Amino acid sequence: MTSAAQPFNLRRFLFSGSGWPYLLLPFIVIAVVLDLLEADPILVFFASALGVVPTAALMGRATEELAHRAGPGIGGLLNVTFGNAPELIIALFALEKGLQEVVKASIIGSILGNLLLVMGAAFLIGGWGRERNKFVAEAASAQATMLLLAVVALVLPAMFLIAQGGELPKLGEEATNFPASVEHMSFAVAIVLLISYFAGLWFSLKTHHDVFNPDSEDDTPEDAWSVKRSVGMLAGAGVAVGVMSEILVGSIEEASKGIGLSPFFVSLIIVAIVGNAAEHWVAVYFAARNKMDIAIGIAIGSSAQIALFVMPVLVLLSFVLGPFPLALEFSSIEIGAVLLAVLIAAHVSQDGESTWFEGVQLLAVYVVLGIVFYFV
Repeated sequence: MTSAAQPFNLRRFLFSGSGWPYLLLPFIVIAVVLDLLEADPILVFFASALGVVPTAALMGRATEELAHRAGPGIGGLLNVTFGNAPELIIALFALEKGLQEVVKASIIGSILGNLLLVMGAAFLIGGWGRERNKFVAEAASAQATMLLLAVVALVLPAMFLIAQGGELPKLGEEATNFPASVEHMSFAVAIVLLISYFAGLWFSLKTHHDVFNPDSEDDTPEDAWSVKRSVGMLAGAGVAVGVMSEILVGSIEEASKGIGLSPFFVSLIIVAIVGNAAEHWVAVYFAARNKMDIAIGIAIGSSAQIALFVMPVLVLLSFVLGPFPLALEFSSIEIGAVLLAVLIAAHVSQDGESTWFEGVQLLAVYVVLGIVFYFV
């Protein structure tokens, strides 16, 4: 006789990191084959979206194994870096084609998605059935402060244009006729952002390592992976995510035409979500396991890396790649949305505690922004 059956735990089933996600591995091959055969974009889209799931599960397991040894800060950083690599690659292809506004929309969408959608889902799933979740407030606050610097880098060039009698670009409009001073300003600001990002790495990994890597009460499991295996699995999953993301993005525009979505909305919402699908899933995965420090590190840390590393790198590379430079010239509603998202994220993370209701509120803000961008 077996012991009494345990009650079904939906959260554990969905975010166990093993089992059912790997049943979707065949969709990686299916997506590649459909893409090569130039099949219906809708079929390619759904196949590649399902193919992202097992790679995300593998990234979650590898990150957890590394976090057991190196701490949540380093584990989260590795996950964020591998998770953002596909988006950087996709943006480089867009830059080469001169699709600057698509690149800028995906950047804004990634920041909004991580701060509102991912952190909201992490708070909701992690807090469901628990009174509250705790995390290191100082670490989250430091990353939120870095994001405020990125907001300054978005707001001041816009204020400069307005002060010079110019106007901000309209939403989704390709901005190519900006003053040469804006190019030089964007180049200089990009360098400052990169310096700040690397200073933040030194702060979190060296001088304040104990803050970002608090001692864990969890014991390392008996079947734990070695560091070499964990890094190898994380790298392999990152490559697979990159392939799936590229196929996803390549099929989104054609698939969206049938349902009447604008290219800007696709870039801001859909491309941003699917381009970071792996790290999104992993953040919620850790929140479900009550490891909120890693979840918060991924959500806020990914936004900080996009704003302070990916965006300035794209600005600098645009001077040698593509038909014209990428200027830090965003529409007023994009700037306003990022400012509000950063302020909200800084507010909810300052006390080191989260509840499922805070997650609902963050998700509500993201949905409202999505509705507004849809109708603009």
